[in-house]
Amino acid sequence: MSTRPRPEAALPVPESGGPVRVLRKLRGADLARAAEVARAALTHDEAEAEALVERLAAPPANRRWAALVTGGGLAMASMSTADPAVGHVDLLAVHPGHQGRGQGRELLRAAEGWLRGEGARRVRLAGNPPCYAWPGVDVRYTPAACLAESLGYERDHIAWNMTADLDTDLDVRADVERLAGLGIEVRAAGDDRRRVAEFVREHWNDSWAWETTNAAGLHHAERDGRVLAFAAWGARPSWFGPMGTAPEARGTGLGRVLLRLCLADMRAAGQRTAQIGWVGPLRFYSRAVGARAERVFWQYGRELA
Repeated sequence: MSTRPRPEAALPVPESGGPVRVLRKLRGADLARAAEVARAALTHDEAEAEALVERLAAPPANRRWAALVTGGGLAMASMSTADPAVGHVDLLAVHPGHQGRGQGRELLRAAEGWLRGEGARRVRLAGNPPCYAWPGVDVRYTPAACLAESLGYERDHIAWNMTADLDTDLDVRADVERLAGLGIEVRAAGDDRRRVAEFVREHWNDSWAWETTNAAGLHHAERDGRVLAFAAWGARPSWFGPMGTAPEARGTGLGRVLLRLCLADMRAAGQRTAQIGWVGPLRFYSRAVGARAERVFWQYGRELA
């Protein structure tokens, strides 16, 4: 979520942003315009801004969502599938050439109005799993946080990412051989993806299963035809996660192996670093690949009148 200024203005700047349009689908010229606004405004996410907009515009089939657009701004909002009384503002971006004119405030209010019409009694500026842009408001996008607080939003949680450098040794051949000696096979998921997703749904939740199905890359481990662990990347563009190991296989080192295999894929795809998103176990990632806590997100919420 960003309203951070940026010097260049790639889009023509009319005198006003125009009325807010509510779109239930985002495609064609509207999608291209939304992507350009995001690229210009999201100064800490420029490289993946277009992919983020496209991902948010293709959420799970049961999600109610909308894009709210003006001539120079974009908001994307969605209803939670976990709690029908909660709505989310997933993205808010105003082109630098349109900033300072109240468009961010207008778009946020319009998003609240749309969510209220869908039955939301509370709105959150926080990620709406499984299809989200960020866990919350990146603290570096200070104007967005200031806008939220000026409109009565209260900070209720903090989330963070870790960064892993990919110019490091990610070799796991010795570990793969050791695991084979225990009867555990480690491999990239191909035709197994649906079976791995069912394993994830059984042991964790539907959100992680959706991310597993929609990930750019997926590795898993199994023994005697039974899936034991998984790790995915690219369900949220360019980020690692989710990953998990069944209780019966913990302590075997599977998590470290699968993590490194995914990071090696991300390096091969041209990334120099990987964001490990919405992290829980700091110590595991720090020890496994030298990852560091680096990106902090404030999560906001407020009741809708």
